[in-house]
Amino acid sequence: MPADRSEALPTARRPHRLAGGQPGLLEPGASTDPYRLRLYRILRTDFPLGHDPGLGAWLLSRYEDVVLALTDPRFTGYPHDGAPRGPVPAPLGLCRGSLVCTPLPESGTAPAATDTPAVTAADPDPGPAPAVERAAYVLARRIAGRDRADLVGEFCRWLPAGADAVGPGLSFPDPNAPPRPGGGADDCARQTGLRERALASFLANMLDDPDLLAAVAGGGAGAGMLLHRAWAETLRRDPPVQIVLRRTRTEVRVSGGTLPAGEAVACLIGAAGRDPARFAAPDRFDPLRADADPLFSGPAGCPAALLGRLEAEHGLRALLTAMPRIRWAEGFRPTSSGVLTRGPRTLLVRPS
Repeated sequence: MPADRSEALPTARRPHRLAGGQPGLLEPGASTDPYRLRLYRILRTDFPLGHDPGLGAWLLSRYEDVVLALTDPRFTGYPHDGAPRGPVPAPLGLCRGSLVCTPLPESGTAPAATDTPAVTAADPDPGPAPAVERAAYVLARRIAGRDRADLVGEFCRWLPAGADAVGPGLSFPDPNAPPRPGGGADDCARQTGLRERALASFLANMLDDPDLLAAVAGGGAGAGMLLHRAWAETLRRDPPVQIVLRRTRTEVRVSGGTLPAGEAVACLIGAAGRDPARFAAPDRFDPLRADADPLFSGPAGCPAALLGRLEAEHGLRALLTAMPRIRWAEGFRPTSSGVLTRGPRTLLVRPS
């Protein structure tokens, strides 16, 4: 077991400790980078079951315990009982678990990214893919001629907000405007903030690997599958939602002890996704890893989960088509922040 060397860190970067030495999840400094601070590692190894008074919940950080809480019927939603009980996984990834959301139709394989495709009224319903692709191409072309651009502010924020509105004669909505009133079947898809963070993390991972970019840009039969696996790997390694809350319906035995009945439980998705007991080289971004896990992608029929994947795949294709030489701006390195939700706040690139 690796030794805890957090005491060697500067004081401002050490995870704050609660009584008994347990790291405080919501204490100052924890949200900066729980991975670099080894906060998740300390919890997995030394405090696999502990109560965090700031969060008001018991913490589960090991993969096996988090999967149990997400799939076992002895756990239910928090604060309400409406969230799914096992064997269907609880809402995670981009899914909010809305009971009124209707699954979106799955689209077919995306066409080669040569130009914006035309969709006629006579075509069968292709799902949301054409609208997402049109939005991605419009955005990519707007920034292609610049010397420098921020993909978060000029692409990631706009693509989820505009994908359902772009079409002949339509313009992008203002991503800073308040949400549209009312609920309904598309309520889950309207929540674009998490998709923005997930898309930013996906693009950061891909831009960090020129070989991956070249493989995607080259097209071919395997490019679509590579994109799909890279998206799933992003949700494992850099999940936009780091914590999923559950509640015990009865006492439950986990690896670190016993959870009382009727208690709130915080499933630390960010810790479970990098558990070395489950994943080899867990900090490495590897779309081709043999130990991939579909759990972190969320329910396949969730509108937000499907839209997020389409925005990642079509978004990257559009950027590579409009900006074949896209790369990081000189001296820039992407960094993420947040411990409840997480993602890069800025992605500075040179489009050409």
